[in-house]
Amino acid sequence: MPIDFPNSPANGATFSAGDKTWQFDGVSWVLVASNASIGNSAITEAKIADGAVTSAKIAAGAVVEADLGTGAVTETKIASNAVTQAKMASTLSAVTICTSSTKPGSPFTGQVIFETDTNRQRVWLGSVWSDGLLFAKSNIDIQYLIIAGGGGSGGHDANDKSGAGGGAGGYRCSVTGESSGANSATEATLTVSAGTHSVVVGAGGAGGSLSRGSNGATSSLTISSTTYGTTGGGGGARGTAHSALTDHSGLSGGSGGGATKGGSGGAGTANQGFAGGSSANINGNDGAGGGGGAGSVGQDCPGAGGGNGGSGISSSITGTSTARAGGGGGGTVTGGTAGTATGGGGAGGAVNASGTAGSANTGGGGGGPGGGSSNISGSSGGSGVVIIRYVTADAVTFTITGGTITTSGSYTIHTFNSSGSLVVA
Repeated sequence: MPIDFPNSPANGATFSAGDKTWQFDGVSWVLVASNASIGNSAITEAKIADGAVTSAKIAAGAVVEADLGTGAVTETKIASNAVTQAKMASTLSAVTICTSSTKPGSPFTGQVIFETDTNRQRVWLGSVWSDGLLFAKSNIDIQYLIIAGGGGSGGHDANDKSGAGGGAGGYRCSVTGESSGANSATEATLTVSAGTHSVVVGAGGAGGSLSRGSNGATSSLTISSTTYGTTGGGGGARGTAHSALTDHSGLSGGSGGGATKGGSGGAGTANQGFAGGSSANINGNDGAGGGGGAGSVGQDCPGAGGGNGGSGISSSITGTSTARAGGGGGGTVTGGTAGTATGGGGAGGAVNASGTAGSANTGGGGGGPGGGSSNISGSSGGSGVVIIRYVTADAVTFTITGGTITTSGSYTIHTFNSSGSLVVA
């Protein structure tokens, strides 16, 4: 169909006919627009060669916001998952979250990842990952085990009476499943900032001569002016025939000391340990109660025998399961059996024999001496311990010192067998 253009048009004049528009350039009419619609699916991904439309082929500013009608591109017009990382140029790729052992197997040059276990952001350089940018933490989370010194056992005089076992030092642990048997909940993990943090390791209590054993000393960890402490184990009662004396009951402590001659076991401290065992007065020829432990009460004296010390608790905070904070066993008299002990507690003594001291750095209670014809002093409780651990990767931006440092799996462990400081710098 012929088109009847206007005669003598001015330069720049336009003329439309049907779905087309022309503009006069001073010499001829030039087609400038066509509103013919494109049939549905006329242009498909398969019809556009790979890389046919590139940024180099689109003039700068050719497509601007004003060229797109309001709402022209909506969420409903984009099929679910239509735009994926695989369909995007590498320069538009998002950061891939992974660990140092799960990095992408076929990365593209320029791909960026973030390793959650090392806190590093890395880039694939074409043949190797970059050293990466380290994102520093301002503090570090730690778990701890704090055990006070164990109580000493009671001594006895020459009257065929045995001494009672000392109680274990108070026990606190923030590793899941390893809190004191007297504790209804695991201790909380602590957040530690840079600074110097005090660590106190309590000594074991001395065994009694003609007296009850002494209580162990407190152990503690101080973080940001807050002290997390444990109470020393209670001393075991003295073995004696003198009814008028008042030292037949064990002393209270983290775990309580055992009793003699009808006395009561010392009380334990809530969430740290249990009471010591008691002792009935049986025909004037008594054994002695065992000291309480972090895992259970000390055994009452079984007639002429010595009561077993309360059980300790096993912790794997160092990477090796180790039982600590057991009560000392009570001593025996003729016809009985000495009390046993676990978790670093000392065993009770046989007739005319000393009990065993609590093991160092376990907080175990001292074992009571067996009865006999001579005076025998009680044995000392074991010293306490403070153990701290944290995830090694969390500490890459810190220098942390203090105690004996070891590693196990993903953890770094600081073991304090004596008082000192945890320094985070």
